[in-house]
Amino acid sequence: MLRSIRGQLLLLAAVWIGAALLAAFLFISGLLEGFVTDRFDAEAQAAADSLIGRLQVQDDGRTELDAIPMAANYDLPFSGWYWQVAADGVPVARSLSLLDGRLDGPAGNLRGASGMDADGAGLRILRQEITLPDTDALIAVTVTAPRSAIDASLSQITRPLAHALLLLWAALAAATLVQVTAGLSSLKRLRLDLAQVRAGKAERLPRPSVTELRPLVDEINAALDQNASLLTRSRQHLGNLAHSLKTPLAALSNELPQDHAGQPLIARMDRLIGWHLRRARSAGPRSLGQSTPIAPVIEDILLVLRWPMADKGMGAETVLPPDARFGGERQDLEEMVGNLCENAVKWGRSRLRISVAQDDARLLLTVEDDGPGMSPDQMPRALRRGGRLDEQGPPGAGLGLAIVADLAALHGGQLRLERSDLGGLSAIVELPA
Repeated sequence: MLRSIRGQLLLLAAVWIGAALLAAFLFISGLLEGFVTDRFDAEAQAAADSLIGRLQVQDDGRTELDAIPMAANYDLPFSGWYWQVAADGVPVARSLSLLDGRLDGPAGNLRGASGMDADGAGLRILRQEITLPDTDALIAVTVTAPRSAIDASLSQITRPLAHALLLLWAALAAATLVQVTAGLSSLKRLRLDLAQVRAGKAERLPRPSVTELRPLVDEINAALDQNASLLTRSRQHLGNLAHSLKTPLAALSNELPQDHAGQPLIARMDRLIGWHLRRARSAGPRSLGQSTPIAPVIEDILLVLRWPMADKGMGAETVLPPDARFGGERQDLEEMVGNLCENAVKWGRSRLRISVAQDDARLLLTVEDDGPGMSPDQMPRALRRGGRLDEQGPPGAGLGLAIVADLAALHGGQLRLERSDLGGLSAIVELPA
């Protein structure tokens, strides 16, 4: 997944969206915590102001607190909701929740300080120091709230916030998935168009509607045009070379008697020249944009071989789908099928069978005969140029199977030799579909 553009974009989007939403959660949670703690501090300040408003100094200088109704929380023992009034460090009044305990802490005015009660529970502390007329005593009013109550109040807000941001992350991730898929659909379309060119169903790529892909398509089309131009010029040069070489050979053959010892050498040279010219023409991968129906080629080859087959009383059987196609030029297919059929007619006794099977991945072309066949150790030798196994057999230069093997390899395939159920040789050409 990480090797694909789509996977990388989705992963990066998921990470960055998650990081952004996490940062937003932390920022908003900080603001909410400040709001909640400020509210608790404001309530504690109100309680402290209420206590200060009811402080009285007696004639003997003692500080007392009039009876004051406080929230029920301050009456629950060890609830964390405490208040205390002290004069010069000596408590003069405390909440019922403190029982006989006391609130001690650092001197000075405090707001939002942290502390712990006797049970070790966290407290948020407000402490305010004042002086009253008619007394020199330093009055300290302390009010606390349990940290657990603040956390619970904060949790009631942050939990729904976390759920909402998580749903937002999922929604944004889904939107990113749709956006990336839609954005990369143009690349998928380009891949399908390239497959059409490679399969020979189109010669050039159509101009895409997406502006960013147009320079790429233009470059690919320019490369296709250049390939076609180079191929045309190469064939012209090869045609001139063939003419310049074959004409002198033909003249030499005409000058010599047919029974001259040089005639077989001339025939061999002519065949070798033809082989090398065809190999040069087919050099490189198959030509883009080329596709050849297979059935007409087989029909033409069988038509050419009808007389040699008739002389031997040989019959031909073909098994192939009518829409089977070869992803290359007709000349290359004729070269492969022709050499295999000539070889089968040369060595076969009475039967020749040509079968074709094709699916989305590969093309299998099989030519079989009922001749003597080959042993497993002979088959690799037969695929080498000039690798004749029987010098006393039918005439030939030993190039036919080697030519087919080289052409199959140039098209990304291979030639295999096996024993046929007809009794002879089975030559199987496997090519990409």
